[in-house]
Amino acid sequence: MARVPHANGNPKLLRWLRGGRLYSHSPLPCSAGALEPGPRSPSLQVPDFRFRGDPEARLRLMAASMKQATGGVEETAAEEEPRVLEPGAAPFGNFPHYSRFHPPEQRLRLLPPELLRRLFPQSPETRPILGLDVGCNSGDLSVALYKHFLSLHDGETCSDASRELHLLCCDIDPVLVERAEKECPFPDGLTFITLDFMNHRTRKVLLSSFLSQFGCSVFDIGFCMSITMWIHLNHGDQGLWEFLAHLSSLCCYLLVEPQPWKCYRAAARRLRKLGLHDFDHFRSLAIRGDMANQIVQILTQDHGMELVCCFGNTSWDRSLLLFRAKQATETHPIPESLIEEGKERNRIRFWRQ
Repeated sequence: MARVPHANGNPKLLRWLRGGRLYSHSPLPCSAGALEPGPRSPSLQVPDFRFRGDPEARLRLMAASMKQATGGVEETAAEEEPRVLEPGAAPFGNFPHYSRFHPPEQRLRLLPPELLRRLFPQSPETRPILGLDVGCNSGDLSVALYKHFLSLHDGETCSDASRELHLLCCDIDPVLVERAEKECPFPDGLTFITLDFMNHRTRKVLLSSFLSQFGCSVFDIGFCMSITMWIHLNHGDQGLWEFLAHLSSLCCYLLVEPQPWKCYRAAARRLRKLGLHDFDHFRSLAIRGDMANQIVQILTQDHGMELVCCFGNTSWDRSLLLFRAKQATETHPIPESLIEEGKERNRIRFWRQ
């Protein structure tokens, strides 16, 4: 029987991990949690996300902020020498050419291009729709989503695009983020930053700084595309639970693509073949099996979200699940047409365990 990880005194999490789910709970409000103002070190430099004149200067400023926010950790020798990763040696999912084996088109064909306009019909009268893309890698999917939802074709630019939609895209790998920044065709509409999302202090400072530029405390929509497994493997059951808690408190809507359990086994197998250490938490995970269903259970029963619809599965058997914070009902009602489409297109069933 898998060992239940330490829950740090959280009775709800402890009961959840032991199978005694809590159905009555106090859901996290849309504007609560990670973005509440708190004490800030006067030496911590917060980047100005409106600065667009020199992307490389903004990247250097962000790198300096990250170094300060994480305690001034010294740069490693990897900065001086080109990074060479063996195939499969990406313990955080930071594959250098991820889109080559999981192309964005597989997701885009399942998502209605008009989705954001239907979810947020009042924007952009006062401000753009704000999106958060967690685990953006080198930005290929981020750019593809941006073009898809704004109906932009290859090579086409739109001067008003950034007034309709603005995405903050983050990844733990600074090399991938730098590549994304340099190759982004829409620098005014997509902002790329290096961020370990599980670092509370850094996350709070950087995300708050971005949102404050638009007078907001939460994102309209979050994208979590094939990231949950890497959080789970590196931070355990509690880490996954906390990760989803943070996302649910930061976003009114959330689009999640969970990796199935077979991907966990494949990731662990790749590390073993390379003679590397196994993931610290892999063998002790109590949350396992049908991971799409597990993600639904955590978000809907523990974190105050509701499942709007499943857009279907990609060819590599990953579901695209759209959630909404229950507190967003009045400000962001679900379009009736989307509800009906969700019922028709839903290819998987969820049930309470």
